[in-house]
Amino acid sequence: MTKFIHDFKVLQNREVSKGYHVLVLQCLQQLPAIFPGQFAQLLVENSPSTYLRRPISIYDVDPVENTISLLVKVVGSGTAHISALQEGNTLNLVYPLGNSFSLPEGKKVLLVGGGVGIAPMLLLSKFIHSHGKEVSVLIGGRTSADIIEPDQYAKYATVGITTEDGSLGHKGLVTTHSYFDSVGKYSMIYACGPDPMMKAVAGIATRAGIPCEVSLENLMACGIGACLCCIAETTSGNKTTCVDGPVFNVKDLSGWDRSK
Repeated sequence: MTKFIHDFKVLQNREVSKGYHVLVLQCLQQLPAIFPGQFAQLLVENSPSTYLRRPISIYDVDPVENTISLLVKVVGSGTAHISALQEGNTLNLVYPLGNSFSLPEGKKVLLVGGGVGIAPMLLLSKFIHSHGKEVSVLIGGRTSADIIEPDQYAKYATVGITTEDGSLGHKGLVTTHSYFDSVGKYSMIYACGPDPMMKAVAGIATRAGIPCEVSLENLMACGIGACLCCIAETTSGNKTTCVDGPVFNVKDLSGWDRSK
C-alpha cells in the first residue's frame, strides 16, 4: 500500500481524561484509504529530546470532513508535545502504515482493548458494524481514568467496561468480564493492549477454537521496516511489526503460551 507524508491541520485537541488526548486532524490533501489497525508516524517538532517520529494508532477517520483522529496518551516528552498542540497548528504524518484487521466471516465479534490499546478498536468497530456484524467492545483499564470515550464505541457496539480498582464497570481484569462467560458465540476476537492482557485473551480464544487477531505495541522507530527494532517472533521467522504487523493472528506468533 502506498505511504504518504502529509501535513495536517489541528482542528481540535480535547483532553478526554487525565493524560489522554484526542486530536482531530484535517489533511491538506485528499485522504487515501485507511483501514482499521493501521497507524501513523508523527513528527515531533520543537522537542530537543525527541529525535524520532512517534507511532500512534489511527482512532477514527471521517472521509467527508477529510479528517483523522488520533488517541494520544502522554508517556514522555514526545507525546507531551503532541498532546499540547493547539487548534490551527500543523502536524506532519507518515501514513497509513502497517497492515489491518481482517473482516470476520461470522455474525458476532468481540473487541477487547486495554488502556490506550483501545484506540484502533473504534475504527474497527465502525468498520465491522458497517458490514452488518454484531459487535461487542470490552474496554479495560486500571481505573476509570483509563476508560476512554465509551459513548463513541456505543454508536456501533454493545460496550462492556472493567477496571482493576472497580471505580467503573466490572471490577477485575478484562478476562473476568461476563462477555467471556459465553465466549463461544463469537466468531472472531480482536485485542490490543498490554502483552499479558492480549495473551490471556488469546488463550481463551484458542481454547474455545475462535480465531483471534492482536495488534502488537512493539517499539517502532522508522515505521517502514528499515531499522528492525520492532521485530516480532512468528512461526515463519522474524517479522517487522511496523510492516508485517502490527496486526497478527495469534496462531502465527511464537512464544505465546495459549494452551493453558
